[in-house]
Amino acid sequence: MIEKIKSLPNSPGVYQYFDKDGKLLYIGKAKSLKHRVKSYFHFSPTLSPSPRLSLRIKKMIKETASLDYIVVSNEHDALILENSLIKQLKPKYNILLRDDKTYPYIYIDLNEEFPRFEITRKVKKGQNINYFGPFTTASRDILQSLYDLYPLVQKRGSIKGKKACLFYQIGKCKAPCEGKISQKEYKEILFQALETLKSKKTLLKLLEGKMLFYAEKELFEEAARLRDSIKKIQDSEIISQVDLKNRANIDIFALYKEEKRASLVKMFVREGKIVSLSSNIIKNDNGLSKDEIYAATIIEFYKDDKPKIAKDIILHEEFEQKEQIESFLQEKVDKRLKISIPKIGAKKELTAIAYNNAKETLLKSKDTILDDTLKELKSTLQLSSTPNTIEAFDNSHLQGTSPVGSCIVYENGFKKDRYKRYNLTQRDEYAQMRELLIRRCESFEKNPPPDLWVIDGGETLLKLAYDISESFGVSLDIVAISKEKKQKRTIRAKGKAEDKIYNKDGKIALQSDSKVLQFIQRLRDEAHRFAINFHRSQKQKHDRQTELLNQKGIGSAKVKKLLTYFGTFEAIHKAKEDELSKVLNQKDAKTIAELNQLS
Repeated sequence: MIEKIKSLPNSPGVYQYFDKDGKLLYIGKAKSLKHRVKSYFHFSPTLSPSPRLSLRIKKMIKETASLDYIVVSNEHDALILENSLIKQLKPKYNILLRDDKTYPYIYIDLNEEFPRFEITRKVKKGQNINYFGPFTTASRDILQSLYDLYPLVQKRGSIKGKKACLFYQIGKCKAPCEGKISQKEYKEILFQALETLKSKKTLLKLLEGKMLFYAEKELFEEAARLRDSIKKIQDSEIISQVDLKNRANIDIFALYKEEKRASLVKMFVREGKIVSLSSNIIKNDNGLSKDEIYAATIIEFYKDDKPKIAKDIILHEEFEQKEQIESFLQEKVDKRLKISIPKIGAKKELTAIAYNNAKETLLKSKDTILDDTLKELKSTLQLSSTPNTIEAFDNSHLQGTSPVGSCIVYENGFKKDRYKRYNLTQRDEYAQMRELLIRRCESFEKNPPPDLWVIDGGETLLKLAYDISESFGVSLDIVAISKEKKQKRTIRAKGKAEDKIYNKDGKIALQSDSKVLQFIQRLRDEAHRFAINFHRSQKQKHDRQTELLNQKGIGSAKVKKLLTYFGTFEAIHKAKEDELSKVLNQKDAKTIAELNQLS
């Protein structure tokens, strides 16, 4: 390894350290690979860790048996590559950001003849596009509320097709597609909606009035829906007495750190008002510094294009790489961006709000009983580390129809906003689990892998899961839970079923009162519940669509042929008459095409 270190190029790049078993320990970036990697080592009399290193890095270097590197064209490319590889490969000594969120914005393109509000997570190209957000919660509730309050265009296809849709018939659109309202009249309604969107106080007041109206008319289902939306929008509000006295756009980052864990808050100020706040817990078993956490967080957050990027980024405290990251951001977004750490005034008060929220988040998440269970989980199941983030998988189908998969997330409790549902195409359970896990692995760069996977199944599916994760270059712990069966019937009694647990070394015998078994059962049951609920909704949707086609003279056999060819009802509804005629006769194809135009 000494010769390889001495022969490193004086170029920007990414370096990787491996242990004696070839397991990845660390990924780092460098302006000069030669100088950076050499700084870790002392060469005389033998290769050893540099005395200037922290205890954590010394420990890592002692474990290092080999290294590899990738040369890139510049330091900024190294930053991006390092971040991407860390998320995919999950090295032992790197910070592993679990915050996989890309925050939604509500946007409106005022260039359109009859503009409409939509949600986006990406930058839309074009002039005169207004963005509102980012929203960490309640974006869809806010969007739906605007359409509840104002009769705006909701279906883009209606404008293109020049034909009024169902929303006109129920009084929620003025049908500009058929000329029933002028462009000037429409823009007056749109202006009111825009002003409401800028003021959550106004929005909530109008929604409460609408809710009371529905209740008085005994439209209790609609009233309950608005009540739920009001609560979500209220919960998304941050009360602050800070007055910026200008219409500033600022992104704020604040970190509260303990020995083994940290909490990081991102707070967004738009037009001088705090619009949203997001926090996440960071596992810190290896003693990462605040500098490393801040740098990784900022690079990850700004590496993709964002609508309406703030002009100022403020942090609660100084960090060493500030100038380097600032330079990277300015080149990335092609405009002057400043990272500052305010000492006094309103901006300092904002960082204090963010810091207090970070501290409160970490303190709230503490659960000594849970910590003990997770530690027991590590030792009992022989895991490589205490699992901070866990994902559990299950799939559901009925005689091969409407197969679906579920992925639930556990991190200091069930994180329902991070659950994922999958429509699957395969018909047998093995192939369905394979499809489900592959699709999850394909999203690792955007949504990094957890510490532990729990698979609903036995040794066969456990081996499948390991094969798939390793094929994507990811090393993570995996266990499987196989349901106890008596007389070929599955037993699901919570806390009593003697389910079988498997790890990579085989079966682990656990008593029914084992906390570890009961915890894994909770995860399995939650994944099962989520999969079953999604399957029921998909099956009901399938049955409704089939019944609708049956009413139009398309029998069940023909529906099956359509599904075999197109895959889903959504694809059938998008198909043109000539595509449909490849499967059915011309008359049936025309019937379905006409039905598609009406829907």
